[in-house]
Amino acid sequence: MGKTILVTGGAGFIGNCFCKLLLKERPDWKVVNVDCLTYAANPATIKEELKNPNYVFYKTDIRDRNGINAVFEKERPDTVVNFAAESHVDRSIENPGIFLETNILGTQVLLDACRKYGIGRFHQVGTDEVYGDLPLDRPDLFFHEDTPIKTSSPYSTSKAAADLLALAYHRTYGLPVTVSRCSNNYGPYQFPEKLIPLMINNATHDKPLPVYGKGLNVRDWLYVEDHCRGILAVLEKGRVGEVYNLGGHNEKSNIEIVKIILKELGKPESLITFVADRKGHDQRYAIDPSKAMADLGWAPTTMFRDGIKLTVSWYRENTRWLDDCTSGEYRNYYDKMYGKRSDK
Repeated sequence: MGKTILVTGGAGFIGNCFCKLLLKERPDWKVVNVDCLTYAANPATIKEELKNPNYVFYKTDIRDRNGINAVFEKERPDTVVNFAAESHVDRSIENPGIFLETNILGTQVLLDACRKYGIGRFHQVGTDEVYGDLPLDRPDLFFHEDTPIKTSSPYSTSKAAADLLALAYHRTYGLPVTVSRCSNNYGPYQFPEKLIPLMINNATHDKPLPVYGKGLNVRDWLYVEDHCRGILAVLEKGRVGEVYNLGGHNEKSNIEIVKIILKELGKPESLITFVADRKGHDQRYAIDPSKAMADLGWAPTTMFRDGIKLTVSWYRENTRWLDDCTSGEYRNYYDKMYGKRSDK
């Protein structure tokens, strides 16, 4: 057996994709998934992984110090990759507290466990949202690793704090830490509160597609497997103490994304409904991934035109998974977020 890698949030969208990638391409590694299975984690997501003898799952909250220490004590991981986080901006505006608790204090618990049990690498999975936003009329500007932190939401603030805390543990305690910051991910198994799966789900059921403002906000889109390959490259080739930006160079406005999805599904644009904009809505995200490409030999390989077809196709073929996600609490949340917003 090779390395033992502990993945937090491995039942979530990106974390699960990373676990799948490891089991496929590093078959001698043991993958330990720690996830507390919040609303955004469907147990069906990890059904196949549980059949693999090199995979083990612990239902544990990263804020639970005793629980985390027990996992470290038993599994003795060589590497820890922290995906676990509350990640939806809208929810952070409604309830900032849980974001601070999970994303900051939970990260501290993991860092302390890494110090206590001695690990070869702690990798913090971050987001480009920590850089704030860029103006729509300056397409020449991009986020670089040394771009100043300038957060806009409780979510991005909590993620920035987690990044800085991890880097502080490297400087203060010598903990071997790396950080990556990615652009917007898309692909299979993403919870349908995020733009792309939300629009696919609503369009499939001929429901209105709620678009904030005029839909002009721009995001850089990265196919989830490309992101996970970037993280693996950081683990294997990255320098301790460094930050790496992982972006797709696939910038599109929200309204472009929605229209592409409607075209792919053969649905009319009349389903689009403009709603009141999000508070503090960032205008544009755009990552320059030059450092990762030069230092790690990594580059995204999935063009958006191909990735969106794969994504739409997956959701159409996995309606049961989607139905399981969109029952109960999700419906209450959806009604709260979009039901009372005035049309623009």
